[in-house]
Amino acid sequence: MESAETRASQRRSPLDLIMNQIRRKRTAADRKPLGRFLSRDRTGGIPEDGETEGTGDRGQRGQSSGVAVETERDVGWGGVCVFLQRSGKKSDPRSLSLAHCDLTATDLLELATLLQFLPQLEEVDVSWNDLIGGSLKALTTHLQHVGGIRKLRLCSCRLDADDVTALGDALDCVPLLEILDLSWNSGIGGGALQGLLGKLPPPLRELHLVACQLTAADAAVLGGMVSSLPRLTVLDVSCNPQLAQDVDAGGFRALASSLCHAASLTTLRLQACGLTPDSLDSLGGSLCCLPALRELDLSSNKGLAGGLNRLTLHLAHLTHLESLDLHLCCLKRPRCWKLFQVLPCLTMLAELDVSSNQHAGGVLHPLVSALPLTQMRRLPLNSCSLNQESFPALGTSYILHILIRSRVFILVLSGAAAVCRRGFLSSLRLLDLSYNGSVGDDGWTALWAAGGLGSLEDLDLSLRPWSRAPCSAWLPALLGALPRLPALTRLALQRWTAGSRDRKQLDHCLRKRGVLLEWDPPSADGAASSFKATNRESPEESRLEE
Repeated sequence: MESAETRASQRRSPLDLIMNQIRRKRTAADRKPLGRFLSRDRTGGIPEDGETEGTGDRGQRGQSSGVAVETERDVGWGGVCVFLQRSGKKSDPRSLSLAHCDLTATDLLELATLLQFLPQLEEVDVSWNDLIGGSLKALTTHLQHVGGIRKLRLCSCRLDADDVTALGDALDCVPLLEILDLSWNSGIGGGALQGLLGKLPPPLRELHLVACQLTAADAAVLGGMVSSLPRLTVLDVSCNPQLAQDVDAGGFRALASSLCHAASLTTLRLQACGLTPDSLDSLGGSLCCLPALRELDLSSNKGLAGGLNRLTLHLAHLTHLESLDLHLCCLKRPRCWKLFQVLPCLTMLAELDVSSNQHAGGVLHPLVSALPLTQMRRLPLNSCSLNQESFPALGTSYILHILIRSRVFILVLSGAAAVCRRGFLSSLRLLDLSYNGSVGDDGWTALWAAGGLGSLEDLDLSLRPWSRAPCSAWLPALLGALPRLPALTRLALQRWTAGSRDRKQLDHCLRKRGVLLEWDPPSADGAASSFKATNRESPEESRLEE
């Protein structure tokens, strides 16, 4: 009669017999990697002999269980890596970035099943995947596995009302959420925002709803949300042109009133929200409750031109305001005067944008006089209809206090050489003198002879496109000034012409210092093409661009 062992061996496959022989020759410590390597089962390795025949002790079973858990975690993380690699992204256990990956609803479902293997996840970005709209619930039902998420970005995903509701129902699983960005989802407007009311976690610091087609009714809902977020610092609802309409209906008024409960707010962006004088009146009453506000963006609201005075009365309360954006607001000269009267109260103001307001150029002098010049970093004045009367306001004091502090100097007036000689530009790093072909040879020569540009790193002297002019008359002065420019890394001389001897001398001087030279190459037919050559020892660093 056959023994029990013989019958058991007959029931086993040849592979089982081979593995059994291998296991008998290996120690217990060596078995775990082998089983994990050869097993195709996600829950563990190949079972031990004792486990197969029911003779293993309890300690061995516990050890095998631990190996199975470890194996499952390894396999799960491997799945995450494969998924990200397939999408062209790098693996990071704390950040899941899948923006612009053309994800589908099927991909979203697969991603959701992998969340359990990312317990340390803090940031999720699946923005700009418009094929996942309508299927967000597949992801939100697994958010309980990643309760430590602090940043969630779902921009431009074609989210609809069901998606917003599913997200709202799942937000209690991520109680630490600090940043929520749902911008560029037009389906959120028109009532879908109601799905988030009362669902946002109190720690939320930033809420972005740019271009979501929010209506006046949504503004009222948004006001209720803001009232329950005591730590909110950034509210961006730009590019929602219907948000401030029908003020009499109470929508925007409710939103403006809710700001009284957001004392921590530092950034408020209402660009292109259809603001009217009446809405400015509602907003102005809440500004006194925002002592921490540092950035206020009211740009691209053409309807507020006639009611800016209703807001300026309250701007004085924003003593910490650093940036005020009013570009493209159709500001009239009388309204500009009202604004200028309050500017001295904004002692922290460093950026003021009044560009694309055609009447701003005529009142430039009082504007500059009212600004705290010692700290200004940015003052765009493009499309402001500047005239001859405007330029005296852009005198030396303005250049020194504003442009030099930002390490950028743009030549708009003569007298730059005198400024250099006085040492006012000693900290300058970028000097853009392009498109100034009318300066003349004497002007360029005087500028290089003046010195005082010891910190300069980037120098652009290029002429306008399709322009040509010789530089041989002042190039020796520039060559003589180069030793006094030890920090220079780039010199642009596009569309200037010079003889072969002068070109070689300049090229030799810059090559030794590794300075990037942008200069048009000489051509027999007189035509010029833009050429960027690096005067560094490695020839492969040179490149030609059209």
